Amino acid sequence: MTESSCMSKLEAELRGRFGARVAAHQPLAEFTSFRIGGPAELMVTVENQAELMAVLDAAHRADMPSFCLGSGTNLLVSDRGIRGVVVRLAGEFLNIDFDGVRVRAGAAARFGLLVENAVERGLAGLEFGEGIPGSVGGGLVMNAGAFGGEIARVVRFVHGVTIEGAARSLTNGEVGFAYRRTALPRGFVITRVDFELRPGDREALRARVAELKGKRAARQPRGLPNAGSIFKNPPGNFAGRLLESAGIKGARVGGAAFSDQHANFIVNLGGARAEDVRALIEMARARVRETSGIALEPEVRLVGEW
Repeated sequence: MTESSCMSKLEAELRGRFGARVAAHQPLAEFTSFRIGGPAELMVTVENQAELMAVLDAAHRADMPSFCLGSGTNLLVSDRGIRGVVVRLAGEFLNIDFDGVRVRAGAAARFGLLVENAVERGLAGLEFGEGIPGSVGGGLVMNAGAFGGEIARVVRFVHGVTIEGAARSLTNGEVGFAYRRTALPRGFVITRVDFELRPGDREALRARVAELKGKRAARQPRGLPNAGSIFKNPPGNFAGRLLESAGIKGARVGGAAFSDQHANFIVNLGGARAEDVRALIEMARARVRETSGIALEPEVRLVGEW
């Protein structure tokens, strides 16, 4: 059976169960913070774990790749789009439930909302996440962090579904947390993250969040689509400082440019293509290597068909 016929069969199976929640050749630009991205061959929206398991199982049986888009932050989707099935989480995956200092947050819940709710309950440990865009699941995958904090310090368990469509739970130690990365099993889709916070003074937490909000506003570009920090900070240094020293601020390719406000941000000035952003990334890496001898590692994930 050809790949085309396998995909047609898979599409028919998914439409039979999910109906209008299946979209073919869905442009992904509207689903990414960069506002860049070609089409998903198939996109399916699921509302609970059973549905997610069914989609991943069907894709696996059809020998088609699957990818969970999340909220589309920290991603650069190729102009050619993503082959196979792109999954979007909705419904129960948006839930956030508190039980004392313990929190159960769905993978699609907004990370900023989780931070806000924790602070209002006088729970400490997530203040660093004020202003970090994206979902709980996305934050977990990248071990999101800022201002000396990171998600790894407050995670108890990570629940998800394997590429074959089976449910699995991981302890903090099994996630493989490292700086801005994790070592999750290939194709693992996070469904829920269990956190353990600690009691704190609500007013002090509010003040800390306000302080961090002010710092972000002063440092980071606002009003133009972007994917957050482009490069990870190398040990003992800062990517933004290296990029600025290399003269990369304001560099432009097509509709994309390095921000004049913060050298470690690329912004979409309008009509930018993924190839524009990729060219800027390679240009910046080359210049920093020439000027400092340091090889910068991208923090933004390139996904799709390149």
